[in-house]
Amino acid sequence: MKKEVRKLVFMLVASLLLLGGCGASKTSETGKQEGSNADGGEKTYKVGVTQFVEHPSLDAAFEGFKKALEDKGLSVTYDVQNAQGDMNNNQTIANNFVADKVDLIFANSTPSALAALNATKDIPIVFTSVTDPVGAQLVKSMEEPGGNVTGTTDTHPEAIPKTVEFINKYIDGNRVGMIYNSGEQNSVAQVEIVKKAMEGTDLEIVPVSVSTSAEVKQAAESLVGKVDCFYIITDNTVVSALESVIQVANNEDIPLFVGELDSVKRGGFAAYGFDYYDIGYEAGVMAAEILEGKKKPSDLPVQYPQKLKLQINKKAAEEMGVELNQEWETIAEYIE
Repeated sequence: MKKEVRKLVFMLVASLLLLGGCGASKTSETGKQEGSNADGGEKTYKVGVTQFVEHPSLDAAFEGFKKALEDKGLSVTYDVQNAQGDMNNNQTIANNFVADKVDLIFANSTPSALAALNATKDIPIVFTSVTDPVGAQLVKSMEEPGGNVTGTTDTHPEAIPKTVEFINKYIDGNRVGMIYNSGEQNSVAQVEIVKKAMEGTDLEIVPVSVSTSAEVKQAAESLVGKVDCFYIITDNTVVSALESVIQVANNEDIPLFVGELDSVKRGGFAAYGFDYYDIGYEAGVMAAEILEGKKKPSDLPVQYPQKLKLQINKKAAEEMGVELNQEWETIAEYIE
């Protein structure tokens, strides 16, 4: 009888030890133990990714961000959330990241970055695809951002002035149709830059404001007969529905200038731009330094895009009735 009791006690103790061992580690989405790899050496970081709307440029920026962290050898799990253009969703996403105590928030667009900053002054925030970080009050200055926020901007200082110069020199007529969401601070800032760049020319803006992507096609149609070309800046709402503007531009032979190279690939006529993958990658490099504890966001100046080029879509030019100029061969990169 005593042997049976001792045997029973031994089995109970062994079971308790086994249960205790099973509850000692927590598994992340990647299947690695949070806080360490299988060898116990490398930390796994959790990054909350908030993106205002889905379109190729923002998607490319996120791919660049991930690649930078991969190249830096960091183990990262991502909680990726898309607000689908809804400001309320945007803030909810940011608040949830704070509640989840992520290690860093990657904010892909101006509205996403503003919502993140509104949600936390403690968790590091790295943004990209932000047009005017200072004007949006995300940072104190480009050189000394201050606080818990830094990142990369999608505005090259020469992109808009060069686009305006090209329109003024090569496009017949002086009326430039611009469709944008006046609720996006980054878009308002760009429109003001366009106006300033037009000073000293006879160019004039014919603006139409939209609130949702569903309004974009009607806005484009409303400009037919009133403008000589379209200029779609890097407005998230409009770019997410760019095909609507392309359709109108093709049907009515209206040259369509765009704000980034991904929109040229989609069917825009021309843009002075850069690859969003590159600014996403630069943001990822900054994030790696922050996660590893080498830098604080306040230590890292906001970065401008490093490369700028003129790209022209030959097929789009034909669709929009634009005759290619021989001079462009020396200043532009053509795509079919």
